[in-house]
Amino acid sequence: MDLGAKLKGKRLLITGASSGFGAHFARLAARCGAAVVIGARRVARLEALAVELRALGAAGVTVIECDVTREASVTQAFETIAATGDLLDVVVNNAGLGGGGASMEQALADFDAVVATNLRGAWLIANEAARRWKAAGRGGAIVNIASIQGERVSSGVAAYSISKAGVVHMTKSLALEWARYGIRVNAIEPGYMHTEMTGALWETGYGRAMIQRIPMRRLGRPEELDGALLLLATDAGAWMTGACIPVDGGHLCSTL
Repeated sequence: MDLGAKLKGKRLLITGASSGFGAHFARLAARCGAAVVIGARRVARLEALAVELRALGAAGVTVIECDVTREASVTQAFETIAATGDLLDVVVNNAGLGGGGASMEQALADFDAVVATNLRGAWLIANEAARRWKAAGRGGAIVNIASIQGERVSSGVAAYSISKAGVVHMTKSLALEWARYGIRVNAIEPGYMHTEMTGALWETGYGRAMIQRIPMRRLGRPEELDGALLLLATDAGAWMTGACIPVDGGHLCSTL
């Protein structure tokens, strides 16, 4: 089954698309012939990515400035999308923020920023999409980017783990509530990967030790998330909702 072909002609919104997983997913969708709406705060980066996506074969590219921590910004982003006349088929809720440090030393403002981006922002985007799909009398697919940290914990990343645990349970709660409307809500739980957000960590002694705790003894690659995304974003996963799929080299199987 060619999952990429099933994405052709679909319209996707990808948040946090200015870098990392978001930019990677946008390139994947473009190569599959989908129309791509890319959103983030860093518009200059989005404009540069848009040029690349058109060259890769995207059916259309729309750039929107969107700060997922601000309700007004999210609403305006969806109004901009609606003004084009084409409804979304898929939302990839990818905007995210790290947030390391000892809990007792972390400023409350830093904790709030992580939760506002990773959890509250995903909630705002999901609800805005769902309301519009329901009003149009049609379904859609939401793919939340969670983390294995939503299922287990590591020292020094409490705020991040808490926010991603919230995303996991939000995925299941909204899936249950919205299934009757044909709106599917699923999540991908990436394991440890080399990204712009975490790149320097893996060169440290601590980071190398973390890699050795992964059963496959290596970091993941962004393209190794592609199969899960295509499954959840297309009708190949039409009877899947409330699923949270770990893509982690077996890390959740390990007690280390």
